[in-house]
Order: sequence, then C-alpha cells, then structure tokens
Amino acid sequence: MNTLTEVTLRSALFAVLALTGPLAGAQTPVPSPMPDGSGDTYVGLGVVSAPRYAGADERRTRLLPVLQAQWANGVFVSGMTAGLHLSHLPSVEFGPLLALHPGRDDGGDGASAIGIQRLAGKGNLPQLTTEVVQYNATVLASGNHLNGLPSIARRLQGGAFLNAWLAPSVRLTSNVLYGAGNDHNGATFTFGIQAIDLSPSPYHAITLDAGVALANRHYNQAFFGIDNDQSVSSGNPLFQAHGGWRDVCVGAHWHWRLTPSWMLVSSLDVTRELGSARLSPLVLRTTGVSASTALAFRF
Repeated sequence: MNTLTEVTLRSALFAVLALTGPLAGAQTPVPSPMPDGSGDTYVGLGVVSAPRYAGADERRTRLLPVLQAQWANGVFVSGMTAGLHLSHLPSVEFGPLLALHPGRDDGGDGASAIGIQRLAGKGNLPQLTTEVVQYNATVLASGNHLNGLPSIARRLQGGAFLNAWLAPSVRLTSNVLYGAGNDHNGATFTFGIQAIDLSPSPYHAITLDAGVALANRHYNQAFFGIDNDQSVSSGNPLFQAHGGWRDVCVGAHWHWRLTPSWMLVSSLDVTRELGSARLSPLVLRTTGVSASTALAFRF
C-alpha cells in the first residue's frame, strides 16, 4: 500500500463512529483506490457519548461497532456509508455514495400518545380540552420535547461525493445525499476540510477537521419542524422550518497504533446548530459535544 493511502485510511477511521451526530449521514469517504488485488479492513467496538438527538440537552452513551473496508476496485464501506471511487486521478476523488441516515423515536410513553390520537379523532384538529392541556404541561415539564412526536425511521440515502487533495495532508471533502425523513425527500449538502496525520510519531496520528452542512426544507421540517397535529400531541409550539444552514462541526481525532494490527481510535466533535435548526423548539442546546473511543483490528 502506498504511503498516502495508508496514512489517510488510518486517519479516516474516526468516521465509522460518527453514527449519532448530525453529520452522521455525511461520513467522509475513505481515500481513493488501492493497488490491484489488495484490500484493507478494520473491525472493532467502540463507546460513544453524544446528545440524545440533534439539539438535545440530555446525553446517552452506547456501544457501537467499528467497520471500515476498502478494496482495489474502488468500493469502500465506512460505518453506515458505502460508495465507489470512480476517479483515477490521485488528487481528486468522486463517485456515488449511499448512507443510512439514523432515525429518531419520540422517547416517550406510547400509551399517552395513543390517548391523544384517540382524543383528536381522524382528520380534525383536536380541541384544547382540559385533558390535552394537562398532557402538554406534563410533557414539557418532563423536559422530553420529543414525547408525542412521530418517530422518524432510518432511511437509505443516495448521492455522490467529491473530494480534492490540496496537499498530502490536506483534503477538501463534499457530498450531497437525498432520501432522509419519513417522506424520503430530505436532502443535505456538506462541505469540509481535513488536516490529516499531524503527529510525527509512527505510532500516533492526529486529524483535525471542520465542516458545514446545509439541508432542504423537507429535511429541516422533518427533524426540527412542528406542524399543527404535532403541536397538539406534544405541547410544542408550531414551527415551520426552512431550508438552508443546518449545522457546523469541528473535530479532533487521535489514533494510537498499538501493534501492526490493533489501533485505538478516539474522537471529540463539537457541533452547533444553525439557521432554522437553531430556532426550533426541539433544540434545547444549540451546541453539542460528542466523544468516542474504540478498539479496532486490521486484517
């Protein structure tokens, strides 16, 4: 494997753990194709602590698998993202991209939500009866602003990526993805920059990155908007989200090469909501911090 490919493949490992943050659907593709007949695969297990959802003021910690693989034909898998390198130029990378966008559940009592639906009837807005007012007050007092909102299913997104190397250790990244949300019409565009392998040590690598994300109106409404029915069932005020800026994210990632086959991967990411997302009643904290560490085996 050439030096550039080896360095950047190791340094791209942080993407496989970014499954719970807002940029989860925009994981950075691994570098361009390897020599013919070769391949490289990492598997492992990591711990991630992150906001419960984009804009939440509560956190959750969970175990997540590590998976990253690349083959000489240009196919790669990085966490919940897969794609194909089509460029034969060493300084430019592009190709189709697939990504599984994470879903979101209401995190509340399903029985209570069903009760509100029965009270509302079919096709009509419910009256603000005493029961509804009491329910809304209980929801908001609990601090769970998702309670009463419909769950958003995981969705397979399709799109493309385009990256450019400005130097052996600096890469511009971008991608566009479509298909998020229950109506399959949410679209996002991300643009970022990476400074890769900043440590001179052969056993340690440090990567810094920053990026911004934009979303269309359908995406922002699905994840940050509140329509009439949802306002009544959840107690949240009406909110019509618009397309535009979604968030900005900066991250630092440290990779410790324990042996030729084992690596410890740690990351710290800070994300700030922008535009309509920042103004949403669901966003209780506009800046969120995610931290992860994982042990990965290379074969």
